[in-house]
Amino acid sequence: MKEERTRFKPKDIPSLIKDTYISWMANDPWRLSAVVAYYAVLSLPALLVIIINIVGAIWGVEIVQGHLTQEFSLALGKEAATSIETIISETQNEKKNLISTIIGIGTLLFGATGVFYQLKISLNQIWQVQPDPKAKVWKLITDRARSFAFIFVIGFLLLISFIFTAAISALNGYIKQMFPDLVIYIAHIMDVVISLGIITVLFALMFKYLPDVKIKWKTVWKGAILTAILFVIGKTLLGLYFAEAEPGSTYGAAGTIVLILLWVSYSCLILFFGAQFTFIYAKRYGQSITPSSIAKKK
Repeated sequence: MKEERTRFKPKDIPSLIKDTYISWMANDPWRLSAVVAYYAVLSLPALLVIIINIVGAIWGVEIVQGHLTQEFSLALGKEAATSIETIISETQNEKKNLISTIIGIGTLLFGATGVFYQLKISLNQIWQVQPDPKAKVWKLITDRARSFAFIFVIGFLLLISFIFTAAISALNGYIKQMFPDLVIYIAHIMDVVISLGIITVLFALMFKYLPDVKIKWKTVWKGAILTAILFVIGKTLLGLYFAEAEPGSTYGAAGTIVLILLWVSYSCLILFFGAQFTFIYAKRYGQSITPSSIAKKK
């Protein structure tokens, strides 16, 4: 009887969403998102340079940079994408001496991990755990190492995305010969499905490894799938909003920074909602989220 009461049923979805929303608002997601957005602006140049060089070593730097510029153009608009491309070019300036290069590399590594470190703190708050004071030094090292590992994860997923995109382009040529009227729709559906899959994997890895908790994969996947669906919908709506309303135009030269802040902030709201859903789901159905060895419950 007890097992029946703790088993998920489709009719539970409305109450799950309601409880998630109440807990999500109680954690002040607007403040959490604003903090991460601030660090994202500071981390963006370093993060992009590292990812471009990691994936570019295999795929080609110019190709990777061009692809990222295209994605930024769709998400934030052409002017913002051009500004970000300029920032990347300035960061990759090769006319530096040895000392400035070493300092630059250190700054890149520290800066690029900042946004993931802040995400970790926010997820810890949502999942009601806090660092163990006895593990300060070791925790700092593991936090930064884990954050840096996520840069490689993003690079790997980006590389997988490029491979699938190239495969779809090659397949489109064959499909176009067989079904010329359907090729656009088929390509679009395949692109959405692959993007959704890659984003789901990224969110699952974030939920599993970023916060200081032990959580089962079967719980992680449920929250990751919901978060990915909401993220794709939100990304599409934000792209339309930025294209039509042009909110960054009011701020002149600072418009790109404002757009990045808005985009990251709204995206984090979705991420934190998905994390809160995962926590509520685990709590309701007895799938434990327990502190790791270097953390404790609040």
